[in-house]
Amino acid sequence: MSSDVASLPATDAPPSILSPRYRATTVGMVALVSLHAFEALAVAAAMPTVAHDLDGLRLYALAFGGTLATSVIGMTLAGRWSDRLGPARPLWLGLACFIAGLLVAGFAQHMPVLVLGRLLQGLGAGAISVALYVLVGRTFPESLRPRVFAAFSAGWVVPSLIGPAISGLIVQHLGWRWVFLGVPLLAIPAALLLRPALRAVPPLAVGVGSNRSVVRWAIGASLGALLLYVGGQQVGWPALALLLPAIALLALCSWKLLPQGTLRLRRGLPSVIALRGIAASAFFGCEAFLPLLLQRERGLSPLLAGVALSLGALGWFSGSWFQGHQGQGMSRRTLLGAGALLMCAGIIGTALAIQPGVPLWLALAGWTLTGLGMGLIYPSLSVLTLSLSPPAQQGANTSALQLSEALAVATTLAVSGSLFAWMLSVDVTLGYLQTFAIMLLLAAASVVVARRV
Repeated sequence: MSSDVASLPATDAPPSILSPRYRATTVGMVALVSLHAFEALAVAAAMPTVAHDLDGLRLYALAFGGTLATSVIGMTLAGRWSDRLGPARPLWLGLACFIAGLLVAGFAQHMPVLVLGRLLQGLGAGAISVALYVLVGRTFPESLRPRVFAAFSAGWVVPSLIGPAISGLIVQHLGWRWVFLGVPLLAIPAALLLRPALRAVPPLAVGVGSNRSVVRWAIGASLGALLLYVGGQQVGWPALALLLPAIALLALCSWKLLPQGTLRLRRGLPSVIALRGIAASAFFGCEAFLPLLLQRERGLSPLLAGVALSLGALGWFSGSWFQGHQGQGMSRRTLLGAGALLMCAGIIGTALAIQPGVPLWLALAGWTLTGLGMGLIYPSLSVLTLSLSPPAQQGANTSALQLSEALAVATTLAVSGSLFAWMLSVDVTLGYLQTFAIMLLLAAASVVVARRV
């Protein structure tokens, strides 16, 4: 157990994450998760207008990849600080960086300034996400954590359904700057709801070594992620010239930042952390190429393609809700195995959209199934990470969990994107098949790794 509260007998545990004791904390955390999700999706929808107004098309990729790169540093530092000082300081510092980044981007008159704002946003978002996980571990009893993470999933689903549309309305009627400037107006009140819970979490009296070496490896991983993102936009030899050193740098830094045995898939916590990266890569790799396939090859409008993606989000929420409310009927290991198998079946069904003669509803059902599997896996890994971590290591291990996802997804998208771009000159159908085959292999690997948890 991770706290005195968590060690209470089951009969003394509060019945709900919205009971008076936890209501403000739950609402504040879910609100921050939702605002982060909305901001990410809204910026993606608004960025073409931003690049046009600021004459910054050359920095378009950097405006996206920069947030991922600096989030690696934020995650790493927040994990260590949370273990030593509690989650309050990294959360407030992360929130300050996040809001500062939004303001810099919102008031930017030139694209390099906007990119600087995006870098600050990523640094803050990485710190906030880790601090929230540690707050869950230090505040909620173990029996309620699955429901907390199910609420986090809901916090992502709603913005994924309405975020792009709201962003389009804001850009059209108020201007793209309000996509950035509007979020702080809601983020600050949401964070203030967490003050009582943060004050109630005492720092742990444990010795922590110097963070200097960790910072160096985090910066190296950040540079590697950035090179991956930029390299993924290239074609041919320029892509290889960036991707190969980036992958080598990421492999070295991951070896230093992740718990021992993670890259070797050692049983227990290392496999939990590795599985987060593998499963997330399979899901988000499919999600990146599915809209292109539906619009270009099946003739769907951008609106209908967006609705199709929403089916995966709804499947994710359904799986997450089930794992949080199924009681003691299924073990976490069983949920992980079932989720991985559902992802395999779902990716196969989704890939059928490549063939014009296959009914589109079959592919969309496959994508919903993929989301359902991910909904079983994703929060289960969060629950297991906190359960398998002593209180003094919850920050570092939570940081590693999210680092695994960030670095693995960046690598998968960069490599698969480059291969797809290369295959376009050969056969576009083979390009799609190759991409979905990579994601299916990752989902199959998830089945194997789930047995080692």
